[in-house]
Amino acid sequence: MDSLLIETPEQIPLEFPLAGIGSRFLALAVDTALQIIGWAILGGGVYAAGLRGLHKPLRGVWAAALAALLLFLLQSGYFAIFEAIWNGQTPGKRLMNLRVIEESGRPITVYEAVARNLLRIIDSIPVLYGVAIISALLSAKSKRLGDYVAGTVVVHEKAPVLDGGLRWESPTPSGGVRFDVLRLTPGEFQLVEAFLLRRKELAADVRRDAARKIVQRISGRLDLTAQDAQEPEKLLEALALAYRARARYG
Repeated sequence: MDSLLIETPEQIPLEFPLAGIGSRFLALAVDTALQIIGWAILGGGVYAAGLRGLHKPLRGVWAAALAALLLFLLQSGYFAIFEAIWNGQTPGKRLMNLRVIEESGRPITVYEAVARNLLRIIDSIPVLYGVAIISALLSAKSKRLGDYVAGTVVVHEKAPVLDGGLRWESPTPSGGVRFDVLRLTPGEFQLVEAFLLRRKELAADVRRDAARKIVQRISGRLDLTAQDAQEPEKLLEALALAYRARARYG
């Protein structure tokens, strides 16, 4: 599986498995089915409004214009809105464990969610996203035109497991973690897990410094205290195990 490899400031390579055309098409099929349901509901409402306004032609024109606008918003706005509020996911992507992220590994912003989906109309021509498929086949990162414009990629949510799985070197708290670990972004979880998997390859001073920097990076999101950060590696182990358990990784 092709991957996006990013070198973090903590000198830890962060690997994101890129989503291929097949998984993205399945996610699109789910989203399209939901859109069709939305179109059917919208069409029924417009049809009913049109019947009531047959004797008033101007009202019928406004109803048709409103229907066209709503259909456009449902076509492109569906993806942009979900990706903006669901941190790079739509219902289809969530079902297929896919997520849109920046090429830097960071979560996408509202601007990027809107930008990548404004090009969806072009990506979808001539039929069945022909332009998008050709673009993805020619791209080393499986990017469609919207991804080029927004600087985004689509990745698999689940992190690759190395060396047969995660093996912690020190005992982790048995009472669980009191932090809301799902507040971590996928990129932050990938960073924590990449460090835990590859820390043996780091020099001792680099390893200690990397663990401390990672804890500092996520401390604001999890409201960590100075006491929480006294043993950075043990804290990262506990957070990773809790995140996997709550997100049903494993």
